[in-house]
Amino acid sequence: MSALGDETRAETSLQSGVSGSTPDKINAPANDSPALQQSMQLDPAAATKAWLDSVPQEKREKSDAYFEGGYWLLLWNYFVAAGISILLLVSRISASLRDFSERLTKSKILQLVCYVIPYVLLVFLVSFPLNVYEHFFREHQYGLATQNFPSWFREQLTGLGITSVGGTIFLIVLYAVFRRAPGTWWIWGTAVAVFSSFFLLIIAPVFIEPLFNTYTPLANPEISEPILVMARANQIPVKQVFEVDASRQTTRVSANVSGILGTTRIALNDNLLKQCSIPEIRAVMAHEMGHYVLNHGAKLLNYLGIFILIGFALTRILFDAAVTRWGDRWGVRGIGDPAGLPLLALIFCTLLFLATPLLNTIVRVTEREADAFGINTAREPDGMAKVALKLGVYRKLNPTPLEEFIFFDHPSGRARIRMAMDWKAANLPAAENPKSESQNPKQMGE
Repeated sequence: MSALGDETRAETSLQSGVSGSTPDKINAPANDSPALQQSMQLDPAAATKAWLDSVPQEKREKSDAYFEGGYWLLLWNYFVAAGISILLLVSRISASLRDFSERLTKSKILQLVCYVIPYVLLVFLVSFPLNVYEHFFREHQYGLATQNFPSWFREQLTGLGITSVGGTIFLIVLYAVFRRAPGTWWIWGTAVAVFSSFFLLIIAPVFIEPLFNTYTPLANPEISEPILVMARANQIPVKQVFEVDASRQTTRVSANVSGILGTTRIALNDNLLKQCSIPEIRAVMAHEMGHYVLNHGAKLLNYLGIFILIGFALTRILFDAAVTRWGDRWGVRGIGDPAGLPLLALIFCTLLFLATPLLNTIVRVTEREADAFGINTAREPDGMAKVALKLGVYRKLNPTPLEEFIFFDHPSGRARIRMAMDWKAANLPAAENPKSESQNPKQMGE
């Protein structure tokens, strides 16, 4: 699948980005600076427009329809999550589950286990219709998924199992905090949530991700060696590159540099290998290395901690107010009562929904930083532009500023291409590709 349309047309159109200065003017004594000459030769705005205009209209419309549909799905996912919580509270199903668990055992821990497992199953079942539409039928409708339903459903059950085990352990610790510190639980609860997220970062690459995909060493040294060269130059402690068999699930291209404390791993999916040239792969991998080198994992954990602290503080106020007013009707006794879990979920998912623009902006800023690191490391402006167009298959290329602020957790294709063209104007002669681009003319679909 290609989002590029006619790349040759795009690259030819870049000539329209050349300024009106004549060669005599460029070579005049007043314009001796190479950087000045380069910036005069390439108009980044015109070059960006040429890249965007290279995407056929029907593909642009399909991409826009897919991404804009996600705006409504964001709303519907919130309505479903909120509706489930309200249903469990108003119907007293949550209180009945709590009563059932108390009849089974007197251990607080086992009571919570007996409550959480049915709770997770109920949420999974009630939300399943929207889940199957959003992540199976809709992905197939837009040509982004490759799995059949039985295979997809097996992975959903695997995810359910992981969520049940991990969620139960997390809630056992959190409710222990509720019981021991009912007045200051929002402070200690933040510490528990942040530590759990940190622990997940360590175990996910080693124990969770291999449950869904197979990781094998990348055998092609023409691809792996340039990646390892960039890794060594940036002090990333890896000795090999891994390939992920993502094509059995999706047509999307992706890669990552993940892990800490000895679990660091560079991985790229096989779609990236099949659909992209070496310059494009270098651009993607340099971006991913940017996340690692710039410590974005630690920074996002800090941001997450601040958000959770504020969210828990607001949740404490709202939870206490709701229990005071409706607690008897719902059968919720207080913060340490498992029957109040749907109320906690309702309040927190509402805060999360309202904070969507802020959270997206935080992530988008880190992605922008990784883009800047990546282009300075890989020095592949055209490769970066082509990858941005490929990502445009499922991400709107040219949104309005308001759309990008609210809904984009990555820079838009337009913003990324403009960064690449700005860099090219400052660093390379107009219309000249980096050396690796000319040495590796492989294009997607060839």
